[in-house]
Amino acid sequence: MVKKAICYGLIVLFCCSCSEYYKVQKSNDPDVKFQYAKMCFEKGKYSRAYSLLEDIVTYYKGTDKAEETLYLLARSHFMAKNYDTAGEYFATYYRSYPKGQYTEMAHYYSGLSFYREAPDPRLDQTDTYKGIDELQAYLDYYPQGEKTDEVRDMIFEMQEKLAQKELENATLYYNIGNYLGRNYFESAVITAQNALKTFPYTEKKEDFLMLILRARYKEAKESIHERKGERYRNAVDEYYAYINEYPDGKYRKEADGIFKDASKQIKDEE
Repeated sequence: MVKKAICYGLIVLFCCSCSEYYKVQKSNDPDVKFQYAKMCFEKGKYSRAYSLLEDIVTYYKGTDKAEETLYLLARSHFMAKNYDTAGEYFATYYRSYPKGQYTEMAHYYSGLSFYREAPDPRLDQTDTYKGIDELQAYLDYYPQGEKTDEVRDMIFEMQEKLAQKELENATLYYNIGNYLGRNYFESAVITAQNALKTFPYTEKKEDFLMLILRARYKEAKESIHERKGERYRNAVDEYYAYINEYPDGKYRKEADGIFKDASKQIKDEE
């Protein structure tokens, strides 16, 4: 009986809460909606908060409540994990109020929103690029800001995600190799080299350098006779590029094997 009474009480409370919310939602008084939305946000009912705030954000534009309404709308979407929408609202806020009360945090949360939304490296990285741009803007505007260290870490993490995607792209070209008369080994090399220029401090640098060496070596092995010597020399050059950076690298044994065979092939050509 006690359990039933408790359940009944909770149901009544829930229904009253829903009834109150729907009454507020139908209200024509923006101040009522604003105050109720703030209460919903404080109680963790974020979808209700942003639903009400979206009804009144335009109404308050140009008033003394405009900043708070727009910022709270962005925060409500963020807390509801609608990160794309939140990121856009935060960006709208700092563009609308470049010297506003919440401008620094709007820059930060805009970047954080796209950081949270950034997908697996195998997928489209539009949100990752947006996140990097937004977080870099935070550093540009607030080089001594309270979130500076965290922002730098997030930027590096997203750059690593982009570097991983480029490594996967380069590896795909390498695995295709010579196909239908087209040299995809060269595409692998170019993709890897461009990634190293774009992300010079990536933790995957050794993987890129080794992939370039492998691609040059395979390109030489599968070349016509007239081009083998030149391409084996290219492989040797890439071997030295690798061991100069990583004399005790995790691929050293494989690299030495490539160098030994490439050197032999060059000697035989001579």
